[in-house]
Amino acid sequence: MNQNQVKNQKPTKFHSLSRKIVRQFCLFTLFISTVYGIFCFMLMYSLEDDFIEREVRNEAQYLQQSFDKNNHWPESRLSYMQLYFSKNTLPLDIRDSYIAEPRRKEFSGENDRHYHLFALPKTESTYLVAEVSEILLVRPISGSVLQVMMTSGLGLVFIAFIMAWQIGRNTAKPLKQLAELVNGVAPENIPDKFAEQFPNNEIGVLAQTLESAMAKINRNLLREKCFTRDVSHELRTPVAIIKNAVEVYRNQQSADKSNAVIERISQASTQMEQTVTTLLTLAREEHTDVHKQNIKILPLIEQSIIDQHHLINNKPIEVEVSDNCDSEIYAQSGMLNVLLDNLIGNAFQYTQEGKVTIDIMNRTLIVADTGPGIDQSITGEITDPAVKGSQSTGYGFGLSIVKRLCEHQNWSLALSSDRGTQISVTFE
Repeated sequence: MNQNQVKNQKPTKFHSLSRKIVRQFCLFTLFISTVYGIFCFMLMYSLEDDFIEREVRNEAQYLQQSFDKNNHWPESRLSYMQLYFSKNTLPLDIRDSYIAEPRRKEFSGENDRHYHLFALPKTESTYLVAEVSEILLVRPISGSVLQVMMTSGLGLVFIAFIMAWQIGRNTAKPLKQLAELVNGVAPENIPDKFAEQFPNNEIGVLAQTLESAMAKINRNLLREKCFTRDVSHELRTPVAIIKNAVEVYRNQQSADKSNAVIERISQASTQMEQTVTTLLTLAREEHTDVHKQNIKILPLIEQSIIDQHHLINNKPIEVEVSDNCDSEIYAQSGMLNVLLDNLIGNAFQYTQEGKVTIDIMNRTLIVADTGPGIDQSITGEITDPAVKGSQSTGYGFGLSIVKRLCEHQNWSLALSSDRGTQISVTFE
């Protein structure tokens, strides 16, 4: 993951649970209403056809019985039914259709006429045809029926919307309260036993789980603060003794005498003091703009190179500082010193030969080397914003400090490793 990919990542869109409940409930109601409307419509057509078919069969039975008794065909008792004694004499509307489909019983004719045909089983080529367009009930009012069904469906959807909105609001309300309670609040500021105010259901179980997790985090934070306080006293005391001893030694020596070892000790003690101060600030999560100012970064880079120069002694390494580094950065001086010491120190330590390049482009500090590179899994661990905290990366303690420092100061960290390693820090 490079720097541009990190910047171009878009936050996940928020999806309201109550809105989702309303939407799903309304869609379900609309689906059920549609299916039920289609079923009712088909049922009305089916009942009407069954009624007509029963009338045709009863009339055909009457006619057949009269013919069997009197040996001639009587007139149909119903004016819309008529006997035909040949396919060719059938009404023109349905003759061709019946010849093509002899098993068919229902036909649509011209001018909205509708026919039911029944072939008498005992007499060959005798057909009872009922032209039923005048007695149809469903088809003439099908448009009105559809309109009523659509109106009823919309009414049901509206009622479903009201019900779903009420259900969604009641369901999501405790979840929203729980989210507002824990979102963006430091674990130590969350009230004790907050799970008791939530209902005894899945939401209550979630609240109890969060309460247990927060209590555990609070205990860990308290333990870390105590450890940090104790370590700060233990580290600051020997560092102060070393610095005082260096000052005493310098005062005892003449001004023209210089001792490279004493200078190294002095620089290391100063660097250790800055590192301890930075670690304490990171541990306390003191996000503040106090002591920030526009700082010339080139002198800090040069000083860091001098301080870390012993890491490249006897190595065929060239150090190149770009002219772009002669610029200003708005930051805390101590934070910048720790950042530069760790980045440059890591580059010097892990590079055996080649070049270490330091550049600044568009408020982005870039430190690149020709070392062996970093494993891809470690690269993802460093640049993944979801991996918080001071973790051991397998590439030196310094890089872990750099990660926490960038998170603390809201600086963007990007790391790429192919042939060598390039670390980029963008100052916001």
